[in-house]
Amino acid sequence: MGVRVGESTTTRASDGSFVPAVLLIDDNLTQLRMREAVLRDAGFSVSSAGTAEQALTFLRSTAPGPDVIVTDHVLPGASGSTFVRVLRNVCSQIPVIVISGMAEAESEYEGLLVTFLRKPCSPDCLIREVWASLRN
Repeated sequence: MGVRVGESTTTRASDGSFVPAVLLIDDNLTQLRMREAVLRDAGFSVSSAGTAEQALTFLRSTAPGPDVIVTDHVLPGASGSTFVRVLRNVCSQIPVIVISGMAEAESEYEGLLVTFLRKPCSPDCLIREVWASLRN
C-alpha cells in the first residue's frame, strides 16, 4: 500500500523537550475533538482523521509517521481492525491503541499487538496508555 511509517514525527518543544506525535482516528467529531484536546493538554502533538482511509492517506503523505496511533473500533468503511491489519503489513512496530464500547471486538485484534481500551475511557486512562505505549 505504500504507507510510509518509520521514524517518529517527534518534534521539539520551545524548552527543547521532545513532543510525541499521536494520530487520532474517530468518525465521531465530538469524541475526536475531546480526545484531541485531552492529548494536546497532556503535551502531545495530535493529528486526526475521521476514517481509516483518511488515516492511511495521512500516513502515506507523512514521513516520518506518528509515534502512537489511537483509533476507534467502529469507523465508516474499514473498521479499526481492518485498518490495523493494513498498518501491520507495512509497519509492525508502531504502537496502536484501540478504543471501543464493544467488548467482543477485542478478539478481532488478536495477534495485532494493540492495546484495547473499553469505553468509557477517562482522559487520565487515555493519557496513561499513550505514555505507556511510548515506553514499550
